[in-house]
Amino acid sequence: MRPVRRPDPSAVFAVRAARMFDGFELHTGHPLVFVKKSRIVGIDRSGAHPATEVPVVDLGDATLLPGLIDTHVHLAFDPEVSAKQEIVTDSDATIVRRMRRHAGQHLMAGVTTVRDLGDRGYLSLDVRDSAGQAPGLYPEILCAGPPITRHGGHCWFLGGEADGADAIRKAVAHRVARGVDTVKIMATGGAITPGWRPDESQYNAEELRCAAEAAHRSGVPITAHAHGPQGIADAVAGGVDGVEHCSFFTRDGIEPDWELVDAMAEVGTYVGATEAWLPEGKMLAPHLAQRLEQRTQTFARMHRVGVRLVCCSDAGAGPRKPHGVLPHGIVHLGANGWANVEALRSVTTLAAEACALADRKGRIAVGHDADLLAVAGNPLERLTDMFRVSAVWRGGTPVDLRTVGSRERRTGPGGSTVEGLGRS
Repeated sequence: MRPVRRPDPSAVFAVRAARMFDGFELHTGHPLVFVKKSRIVGIDRSGAHPATEVPVVDLGDATLLPGLIDTHVHLAFDPEVSAKQEIVTDSDATIVRRMRRHAGQHLMAGVTTVRDLGDRGYLSLDVRDSAGQAPGLYPEILCAGPPITRHGGHCWFLGGEADGADAIRKAVAHRVARGVDTVKIMATGGAITPGWRPDESQYNAEELRCAAEAAHRSGVPITAHAHGPQGIADAVAGGVDGVEHCSFFTRDGIEPDWELVDAMAEVGTYVGATEAWLPEGKMLAPHLAQRLEQRTQTFARMHRVGVRLVCCSDAGAGPRKPHGVLPHGIVHLGANGWANVEALRSVTTLAAEACALADRKGRIAVGHDADLLAVAGNPLERLTDMFRVSAVWRGGTPVDLRTVGSRERRTGPGGSTVEGLGRS
């Protein structure tokens, strides 16, 4: 077989695996991906050997994928601590150390990009900037800073309180000036903050429109935390780019608005489906288990009608949501009606679009970041192979997986003894 000329004469190395999922479809025949510094500079699907001077990392019977993207995490939250408001008393140094540790846990699971949707005092920006200097240790971090919330509202303890349209505009401007990657606003209450139930609206449609317009004028995307039907409707009417959770929870159950769902599919609203959690652990209260099962089935129908549904984790929200849990969400989607390829797209190509990073993330393509994940086996046949992480590159830098025990890599983070299911 004649050697193939390498696509870029200055490529530093190449990665080969039996298969490659490029973010859209699977390619077999031992394709080669050429990497120079932090970018992908060439792809050869012929199966031929490269020029002899090109170093090749041959992964054997593995599948190469784009690094995963978790669009909803809270690096500052310790999943084992239920009273999140205790974060008020933590020192900045303590929180930063925790955030760095949690960021590394995501990377070990093959998650090379995370979007932090709620920190205290913009500490995630400091972690983001320092992590960018050490790609082999941390994923790329996108930051929202403290989420905008009503006075005393959901996650008020993170420092983002703002009441009324004028205060909301100022809050958005302040975040843009600080350099956030996205804006998050709490359209409804949530489960971890007393005082506002998840189904209760904290802002009306006009207030949410003010937030969206202010963010968009500055070129920054905005996403809204929303559990209740009215809060979801107001967020969509207000023009936000995404809705997190999108649970359609009422005070006593769940009531999806299918006309609204159709409208979301029509306008292209991204839905952050926080469906990643550990399956093991303490049994849930029957009413909560039923409500979450109903939400899963709602997401399945939303997916069928064309809503842009992104699988994410809300990592840190509770014991069954440890940092790095995203692969469990992929498996969960597959068990509930998603084709394997669709489940994988939801955490790669679609997640990159939701984060406004489709020009460099979520795909194995020339010019994209060399964020790569290799897993033993073929997740297009068995999604559980996503737990079999064998190699990770972040921005072309290899990640040392020896820092995590083999059991954790095999079963996913958190082990089998973690109890409780966090919801925010």
